[in-house]
Amino acid sequence: MTWPPNDKLPLVCANQPGGYRWTALTEPPAPSDRWLSYGPPMRLHGEGLQNPSVTSGNWTATPQDPNSQCRAEQLAVVKAGVVGPPQIAEGEKGKPLSFSVVPKLFSIAMSGYCLWTKAVS
Repeated sequence: MTWPPNDKLPLVCANQPGGYRWTALTEPPAPSDRWLSYGPPMRLHGEGLQNPSVTSGNWTATPQDPNSQCRAEQLAVVKAGVVGPPQIAEGEKGKPLSFSVVPKLFSIAMSGYCLWTKAVS
């Protein structure tokens, strides 16, 4: 899945006649364990809100070209109506980034041309 900056819902890569294509969703999906960011920050919601896009746990971001750098900026709910300071994880250019998505995640901004995958528990 990916979520363009001004879209209300994400896109999913679906197998269609003629090959795989990005398809617009018409309703909020279940949380995904694979996301593709392509440069600008992709803002997703976590388990601190209704209809989360991602769940907490261990994640790896893999750059899709040697010059890309993966970056995640997380905000977690610390108490009702209050989020804590940003928690930033940033990889080196061309190298995978491993990090943990925090429990009670309010939002995460994923950037870089990167494939984000949640580790299987």
